Formats: sequence, structure tokens, C-alpha cells
Amino acid sequence: MSTQPLRQLLETAFPTATELDVIDRTGGGDHFQVVVSCPSLVGLSLVEQHRRVYEALSVPLADGTIHELRIKTKGVT
Repeated sequence: MSTQPLRQLLETAFPTATELDVIDRTGGGDHFQVVVSCPSLVGLSLVEQHRRVYEALSVPLADGTIHELRIKTKGVT
């Protein structure tokens, strides 16, 4: 899988993100790192921030498209 479909899902879930990046870590299309900095994450615990990313990517996670996912999140004002 390319990074673009994942990016679109994240852009929909985090429309006010100041930073949003999806990196294919291995080139195989199933190991990704995502970076999301967004005002909507301010005040949320790291666990809740990551939960929001998992929710946004629930379909590719459930169908096995994403085998491994690394998440970096940050609430920004």
C-alpha cells in the first residue's frame, strides 16, 4: 500500500493538523510511521492521542494492510 490512502484517512480525521506525515519504513507497504501534530490533541493523554490515530486507521489495521504502525503525536496550540 502507498502512503497516500493513509494520509487521506488521517487528513480527514485531523483536518486542523499542523504536521501530518506518513512514512513507509521498509518500502514494503505494510510498516508505517505516522506523525500527527494537531490542536485537537491538546490536553489528551498520549494513550488517547494514539487511540485517535488508531481509530482513523481502523480499516487498514483491521484488514491487515498495516502490519506494523509507529505513532508520534503532539497536541499543538
